[in-house]
Amino acid sequence: MSRDLSDFRTVLSEDEISRALSRMAHEVVERNKGAADLVILGIPSRGVPLAQRLATRIASVENVPIPVGALDVTMYRDDLRLRPARALERTDIPAGGVDGRTVVLVDDVLYSGRTIRAALTALDDIGRPHAVRLAVLVDRGHRELPIRADHVGKNLPTSMRENVKVLLEEVDGRDSVLLGDVSATRAEGTP
Repeated sequence: MSRDLSDFRTVLSEDEISRALSRMAHEVVERNKGAADLVILGIPSRGVPLAQRLATRIASVENVPIPVGALDVTMYRDDLRLRPARALERTDIPAGGVDGRTVVLVDDVLYSGRTIRAALTALDDIGRPHAVRLAVLVDRGHRELPIRADHVGKNLPTSMRENVKVLLEEVDGRDSVLLGDVSATRAEGTP
């Protein structure tokens, strides 16, 4: 990772992320009363590896494979006109689709709720699930829409001046959740 993150402090270590995902997997199974008709969709970019990890943990508890995929929300975002130059990610819906199934959307950080609103709209174009649930590694508050997570790894009260960075082995070469000052991040040229 090329960014200097020295001004950030660790709020979740690799072990804490692992424990949070294990707890969330058990919560999903309990709430769903098993793994029947469960589909897990990660929101790119870091929601996808988190979804894969969550599905692996659920599969080990329930001894059944869990369909896992990715849901690109880029074209459904309400801020697309403000930042139109965005790379499209890949939407990958598992075989069997989502109709009549319980879909667990997975993202790394829940903030304003706008990404999840976009995900719900994108999901409408794919099919009609029986239920949709939300699992996030970090809920940092500051909602602008009436959206809440069903499964949360860590509630992390933050100020508007703070920035949450989720680092994952699959993307960044290590696992941790960091918290830092927005002004320090912007000074480095990071949005």
